[in-house]
Amino acid sequence: MAMQETSPRYKRELATLTAMALIHCRAKHGDGRALPCEECRKFLDYAAERLGKCAFGETKPTCVKCPIHCYASVEKERARTIMREAGPKMLLRHPVLTLLHFLDGWLSGGRLKRWYRAREAKRTQAVRPSK
Repeated sequence: MAMQETSPRYKRELATLTAMALIHCRAKHGDGRALPCEECRKFLDYAAERLGKCAFGETKPTCVKCPIHCYASVEKERARTIMREAGPKMLLRHPVLTLLHFLDGWLSGGRLKRWYRAREAKRTQAVRPSK
């Protein structure tokens, strides 16, 4: 169940990765270009390939919470470095992507389903007459 490249989730995940890689690239490789350097472009190509082959598809959790680590060890460390560098800056530079990424992480793992169940349980308790 790979993720379709035309799906909104795929596009958003890739946009978030690209934004983070550009922030990192400008800070570390320092030439101020609008496009990433060759090294960062190779990482983005690799990340896009892995994202497209994600076993969870549209229900994909954020990579930190994923039980399957599909990146090679070198690329996983590069992703950590990029996210560590760019993460704090994302809130100011790309607030919508940051919020959506946070929600993806928060809602993965069944939190949304548990919230709905708890809400429904409270409603049914409120409707029942007390004896």
